[in-house]
Amino acid sequence: MEDNSKAKTRVHFGALDEQENAKRLKLGETGVPTLAPGSIDLDSLADATDLDMSESSLRARQADKEILEEFERRKRARNIAVPTDDSRVRMRLRELDEPQCLFGEGPDDRRSRLRYLLSIQEGREVESESESESEEEEAEEEFFTPGSQELLEARRWIANYSLPRAKARIERQNAEVDIPLPQIKASRKELHSKLKNYTNWASQIADERPVAQCAFTPDASMLVTGAWSGALKLWSVPQCEQVMQFRGHTDRIGGIAFHPDSTISREKSVMNFATGGADSLIHLWSLDKETPFSTLTGHVGRVSRVAFHPSGRYLGSAGFDGTWRFWDVENETELLLQEGHSKEVYAIAFQCDGSLVATGGLDCVGRVWDTRTGRSAMTLEGHVKDILGLDWSSNGYQLASASADNTVKALRAMMDVLKFGLVMIFG
Repeated sequence: MEDNSKAKTRVHFGALDEQENAKRLKLGETGVPTLAPGSIDLDSLADATDLDMSESSLRARQADKEILEEFERRKRARNIAVPTDDSRVRMRLRELDEPQCLFGEGPDDRRSRLRYLLSIQEGREVESESESESEEEEAEEEFFTPGSQELLEARRWIANYSLPRAKARIERQNAEVDIPLPQIKASRKELHSKLKNYTNWASQIADERPVAQCAFTPDASMLVTGAWSGALKLWSVPQCEQVMQFRGHTDRIGGIAFHPDSTISREKSVMNFATGGADSLIHLWSLDKETPFSTLTGHVGRVSRVAFHPSGRYLGSAGFDGTWRFWDVENETELLLQEGHSKEVYAIAFQCDGSLVATGGLDCVGRVWDTRTGRSAMTLEGHVKDILGLDWSSNGYQLASASADNTVKALRAMMDVLKFGLVMIFG
């Protein structure tokens, strides 16, 4: 019997469905869809089906998958208790239908082999459980929380803002490929010689309590510091003389971020930088007033980090309430409250195009989000302790994460407009 029931559509939090995308098109008198001036046809990009990966890319993805699986197996092996008595080790090997002894194998080698076999067996059990859980989740009824009209307009604006920047960035990178190798080596040698001559310019006591945050202005003429006391101070560079003290936070400063145009084309009397603190507040500041220009409220826990979107129109914040939030700083409104981490969110960073944002938390997991759709594009696994820092490379392809497990991991994200692939490089 033919089943005429329609398949359920998975709807993500605040995502744009096909009907909303279709509303962007304005129908002319001829009935042919035409785009508004200056806009980008996202529907034609979404319908593209000729973006298949090459055979070499597929092989590379498979190799990276095997590396990641081996990393997970070793992590499981470290947590497996193996008997120290050789007779018990032999008994466990017999239970697994494995040879009790191999040629030239000693007791330590036997224990290592048992640990290896148990880690593989545990991995299969975990995979089986995850498959059953995923089947149960698919059987559950889908639900979604509709986003506001302001969020919809923001995502459309970000899409039209980020795509030309991505195109220009790729063209610039392609041009750099043609630079002769001797010229590249000469420039690197010159940079290295300059870095070797760096020395301490100035030193200053900034507060009675630890100074947790600092940030240069975009023109590098001034420096802002934030301390655990909640004090914010503006210093001149390189004299390191205090220019101003800002008063607004009452607890630890968790993040400082300057507007991309601050001190370059932006007046001092308007909003120039943002800060977050353990008092759950996000303050927006000008450079000519000691009190906040404006205050954004919404977080119910410590605000650990703040970051501006490359356009300067939006602000992201990471909080200890387990969420990260997206703000319209021009209208001083919250556009998005995004969940997804199981513990506190500690770090946040925007990619240079403005199309992606990365978050990391105390759940040891990092996530990459598409700001144009709200979807979680990637999950960054591998750390075994808190993720405390994130930063994108200037080329837009690499993302680095720093963790309390004493490691730094680099993720290479090979992205086109709509599809995402990843290669994990473990150091």
